[in-house]
Amino acid sequence: MTELVAPDTERYAAWAACRREFGGLEELHGDGHWFLPEPLQRDLERDTFDALLALLRRYRRDSADGLIPTDFLWIVDGEELLGFIRISHRLEGRLLESGHIGYSIRPSRRREGHASRALALALAHARGLGIERALVVCQDGNIASERTILANGGSYEAARDGNKRFWFELD
Repeated sequence: MTELVAPDTERYAAWAACRREFGGLEELHGDGHWFLPEPLQRDLERDTFDALLALLRRYRRDSADGLIPTDFLWIVDGEELLGFIRISHRLEGRLLESGHIGYSIRPSRRREGHASRALALALAHARGLGIERALVVCQDGNIASERTILANGGSYEAARDGNKRFWFELD
């Protein structure tokens, strides 16, 4: 059963296997790797993993230094890590283009309904955060993601800079 869980140091091997399967970072959304220095974004060593988890915990809370609170969760099925999902608590800056929610499912587990279930869980999470209207964006031409968004009730707004924008009314 698809669930969202907080990143956990005990799942290092599952994280490394999942990240390995993605290969490049181009299609990897929601895992937070971009917070690491460029050379470490592809690194799968344990110390890099531990540093990433520390950064992700840091983003979960409001702070005086202007960080936008963001929940980074892992999409799991039992012990298997299926992918990653990001839920930003508000939109400002670059998030006005990338949306409240971003997610990725590992290639070998796509087309099994996990993205749709994970997005539904993320929307419920966003509602619990008090978000009344959530933006989810996918690349133009990403038919699978567009179908996932529409199946969860997203309302198409427009295409902008190669991305399609969809809104969810959560109130």
